[in-house]
Amino acid sequence: MTDTLAELAGKIRAREVSPVEVTEACLARIETLGPRLHAFIHVDADTALRTARVREAEVKAGRSRGPLHGVPLAHKDLFVWGGRAASCGTAFPEYFRAAHDATAVARLEGAGAITLGRLNMAELAMGPFGDNAHHGDAETPWRTGHCAGGSSSGSGAAVAAGLAYGALGTDTGGSIRLPAACCGVVGLKATYGRVSRAGGMPLSWSLDHVGPLTRTVRDAAILLGVIAGADPLDATASLQPVPDYVAALDRPIVGLRIGVPDRYYEEGLDPEVATAFRQAVDGLRGLGAKVSECPVPDPTILNDLANLIARSEGAAIHTRIARESPHALQPAVRERLEIGFHVSAHDYLQAMRLRARATRTFVDDVFGRVDLLVAPTIPEPAPALALVKAGQPDDVVRRMGRFSRLTRPWNALGLPALSLPCGFVPDGRPMGLTLVGRPFDEATVLQAGHAYEQAAGWWRRRPALA
Repeated sequence: MTDTLAELAGKIRAREVSPVEVTEACLARIETLGPRLHAFIHVDADTALRTARVREAEVKAGRSRGPLHGVPLAHKDLFVWGGRAASCGTAFPEYFRAAHDATAVARLEGAGAITLGRLNMAELAMGPFGDNAHHGDAETPWRTGHCAGGSSSGSGAAVAAGLAYGALGTDTGGSIRLPAACCGVVGLKATYGRVSRAGGMPLSWSLDHVGPLTRTVRDAAILLGVIAGADPLDATASLQPVPDYVAALDRPIVGLRIGVPDRYYEEGLDPEVATAFRQAVDGLRGLGAKVSECPVPDPTILNDLANLIARSEGAAIHTRIARESPHALQPAVRERLEIGFHVSAHDYLQAMRLRARATRTFVDDVFGRVDLLVAPTIPEPAPALALVKAGQPDDVVRRMGRFSRLTRPWNALGLPALSLPCGFVPDGRPMGLTLVGRPFDEATVLQAGHAYEQAAGWWRRRPALA
């Protein structure tokens, strides 16, 4: 697969390729690479081909449903669509049901997309590595035996390996951006409330975000433009108008003020990651951005608040499985839920109050001085699955916290954050760069990401898969 989502959509509109041919090619690739990558939980080939034939007939009749007409996508298996329940990465195929199909999936299909199937994920979306004892450990296509990132692990692996042209994931503490970085693709967590969460299993209703994983920033902008916007099925979905994200992509970033957070975001980094990050910062400066060091409020506090809130809300949401079927959960997942049961109402409410105050202070202070922030996405390239799973459950949980410590603060703040490739270590594993913007200013985040992406060219690399 060589085309980007945007390129493929253009070729389908021009009748250079057919939706059926493209869908058949994706299904063949899934069959070939599926046993290694464990990207899919379920492939719905019959429905995908049936939809592709309808889309092809529509093209021949001169009709188009929208910017994704005939484009094959796949989605994390915590969304309900086609009236079918989701496993949410558990041993139970019908773990989560909803009264309505997921709004984000419905909007993509309404814009003409073809849904290939359900993608693997960390159990209950509770893990940054993508290991799953029930459906297989998702691997990055770049190096055998290394994690795809989580919890939207299958989404990252499927897009990177060319099994789908884009995917939906969810992000509570980094679960879109971590797999994007581990798999060398683009992952976007928009502002909290920018995309409806209706029809998706919640993990933490205060921190959850829905967003796209794609090959390029332009592809992410296209998908965001389709899925963003108000939704009567989700009271937290914002009424803010949705701009044309693609229209702003090619504007130069000369004069854009980009801040590099001090200390925390460069502490404890793998040396290769630290070097790649600094080179990426220089690349943004070379494009005309005004780059400067930018002190920020202590992210450790934001991390602690997000952890407490997520654990409390996650335990409340998944009480039944944790109490009635604890044996069916992976030990580290069970331990994380158990911690949540011991958070007091006082501590939870205090965390929510302090989070709101910290967000106001952060936005007023930091974004009064800069337009964007730039930071590494992951502290090290995708680690080996054997390493991240080793030891007792509390060892694994601590390892999870260390790996996601650079992404979680942006969930506590609810800010738009985009991860994109910024280089590769010698053994081929990718590294990720994060751009963070003001609330509901995804357009500027995407604009800067696109400028860097096109100049750096990392997106052109492909994993060496058969």
